[in-house]
Amino acid sequence: MALLVRFVGLVILLAALAAAAASFLYNQSDEADQAALVATQVNMRLRDHVTVLEGVRALYQSDSAASGPGIRAYLAALRPQIQAPGMEGVGIAAAMRAATPAALEAKLRENYGEDIKVWPATDQPIGFAVVLVEPYTPRRHVALGFDMYSEPVRREAMRRAWQTGQPAASGIVQLAQEKAAKVKQPGFLIYVPVYTREPEGPGSNTVATARGVRPVEAFVYAPFRTRDMMTAVLGSQLDGIDGIEVYAGKGPSAPLVFSKGKMGWDAHEQTLRVADRRWTMRISYGRLLERLGRPLAILLFGVALALLATQLHRVQRRRLNAFQALAAQRARHAEDRELMIGEMAHRMKNAFARIGALARITLRESESLEDFETRFDGRMRALSDAKQMLVTGAVDSVDLGRIVHRELELAGRSPEQLAAVTGPEVRLDDEGAQALSLAIHEFVTNSIKYGALAGEGDLAVGWRRIGEDIELSWVESGLPETPHIDCESFGTQFIRTLIERQLKGSWDRNAADHRLAITIRWPDRDAPA
Repeated sequence: MALLVRFVGLVILLAALAAAAASFLYNQSDEADQAALVATQVNMRLRDHVTVLEGVRALYQSDSAASGPGIRAYLAALRPQIQAPGMEGVGIAAAMRAATPAALEAKLRENYGEDIKVWPATDQPIGFAVVLVEPYTPRRHVALGFDMYSEPVRREAMRRAWQTGQPAASGIVQLAQEKAAKVKQPGFLIYVPVYTREPEGPGSNTVATARGVRPVEAFVYAPFRTRDMMTAVLGSQLDGIDGIEVYAGKGPSAPLVFSKGKMGWDAHEQTLRVADRRWTMRISYGRLLERLGRPLAILLFGVALALLATQLHRVQRRRLNAFQALAAQRARHAEDRELMIGEMAHRMKNAFARIGALARITLRESESLEDFETRFDGRMRALSDAKQMLVTGAVDSVDLGRIVHRELELAGRSPEQLAAVTGPEVRLDDEGAQALSLAIHEFVTNSIKYGALAGEGDLAVGWRRIGEDIELSWVESGLPETPHIDCESFGTQFIRTLIERQLKGSWDRNAADHRLAITIRWPDRDAPA
């Protein structure tokens, strides 16, 4: 038998090792597929952004003279910040000859109703100044008038777009609007050229020309803040990724433009297509335990199976203990069921007693039979609503003051008397509300039958916060005789059990000198952790 067990254990161990290798390769492939899906999602969003730029270009080419209002209306209808979030708006950079910014400054005045100068000074023979950025925000306002062709990184991307006619992405730059940002981020831009539809006229200052390429009158562009873009595209998916890095290019010299979390040894590399550039994204899921979890489970199962052959009596002992625990649990359930049945009978008796007492109180307050019928019917309906709320659990939490006021109101307390019952706002969950509702109900019922609510004595009810606990006090004074509390009734035992089990609290009763004082204390569910 020992040799057989060892042989079976060896076979299971070999199978576990094979399963470990297969599971590791499977999980690695699964993570690679997930990384590819993330890259595809980013690429699709970037393509959506380019599509928005191409749509704005078509609109601009159709009527460049009315580009401002038309583009505003188009973007307001398209809502790219909602449909494809990640862009820092859409802008127009219009062409101009060197040192002839008057036409573009007039366009800026037309679009924004104020004098905005073209900046900065440059030695380039042509320039492309920002004349429109939408949707408008004060932070983006600082980019208006900026001559993008004056900056080398932007100029290189604009030349590629001009020469190829295709969208072109710049290298990493600091966006002009970052001057007004509290937290600065690296950024980049995507340009789409707008070629002039007619040959350049003599002396035209709003069309740029170069040897071997078509004349261009403007660029439609979109600026991007890298962290905002990646967060907008991936959203909550970032929480499921242990580490992610995005580089603006390939190779060790590529600048890191976005990172989150910690990269592990198992990073998966993907390519992002940012217009005509290729970026690198590395994703690490950090699932070492998940990769090895199933193989280790199989291995442990094999060891357990080998031990099982020599320790069967221990398993049998555990089964016997489980049956004994189940029997004890059933016995406890039977005791609880008997307690609940007894409590139901007790509650029915108290309900009838309370209804009789309410009838007598209402009769004393009523001036006629019709008045009695109206008052008594309203109180009975309120009592029914309160009990239905406890049975169905219709609310997530209940205010303690509402429970106390409702029970005292049903007992016939006047509005002036109810106004004196105050305390801080205390929210109770379903179990706490039921426990305290039944406790207050018990106090009110006993008081109607024997105490202050029967018209002989004074009642004071209040609650307060003490540290991380809530303390509720019920004090009846000036009673005809001192209550006897040496023996607890069945209802009192039930209420104590509810407070200790459902509220995790405690209570204390004292009776002396024609006075009864009850204090309930339990942890505050809203106390700071």
